[in-house]
Amino acid sequence: MFIEDMANRLAEVPGVVGVMLGGSRARGEHRPESDWDLGVYYSAGLDLAALRALAGPDVEVAGPGSWGPWVNGGAWLHADGVAVDWILRDLDRVEQVWADCREGRYEVGVQAGHPLGFWSPCYAGEVALGQVLADPSGELADLRRRTTNYPEPLRVALTAGAWEAQFLVNAAAKGAARADTLYVSLCLSRAVGVLVQALFAEDRRWCLNEKGALAVAETLPGAPTGFGERVRGLLGAPGETAELLAATVTEARAFVEEALTALRSRIE
Repeated sequence: MFIEDMANRLAEVPGVVGVMLGGSRARGEHRPESDWDLGVYYSAGLDLAALRALAGPDVEVAGPGSWGPWVNGGAWLHADGVAVDWILRDLDRVEQVWADCREGRYEVGVQAGHPLGFWSPCYAGEVALGQVLADPSGELADLRRRTTNYPEPLRVALTAGAWEAQFLVNAAAKGAARADTLYVSLCLSRAVGVLVQALFAEDRRWCLNEKGALAVAETLPGAPTGFGERVRGLLGAPGETAELLAATVTEARAFVEEALTALRSRIE
């Protein structure tokens, strides 16, 4: 298969430790037009020139850090008529994030393409849910084995972090009084994002990014009845006037309190 051949050729680039298939294709949730996402795990001394030579003259390969602090770099290309994404991952950093996860520590960083921030446990989740395609040293297979079990300290930390949703709703109320639609929308969107992360964690499930997360979260056992429908109602049209925004925030406050109560009942 062309994707396996590509992975093997990538693994021959100096500095590349191995390659994993990620995204919807790794999870069996893809559509015919879905991209092929290849995580290119590297260590010190990555040979960018060799990587660029492999990509071809018409493909721009972004080196480490070019795409931001978390989505490190990579390339967008086409092979056999389908889109393939190379996503660079610093294996040492992934290992450090995995160590943090086991201790219940995580970060939320600013990253282009992640409107609710890049949640660091995504690194471990990508390995846990991915498929190893090329792994000459066996390091990726070993890490994947270790990430299979969701760390209890991370579950505790992410579910405990759900308190921020209530804080954000209170902040949104101040924005509503000023008819500040942007501020209210941002507060409520992040509040939902925090709750989604907590629901995934409570179910010991890795949350990789915002895309499609709500559709999964509303099916999880910790989600209150009508979770997805209520979120879509809140975020679909929060309002343009102080009165309409205040009404949305009032609804959001009740919703968040119910969600937090449901989460706490399952944790306790």
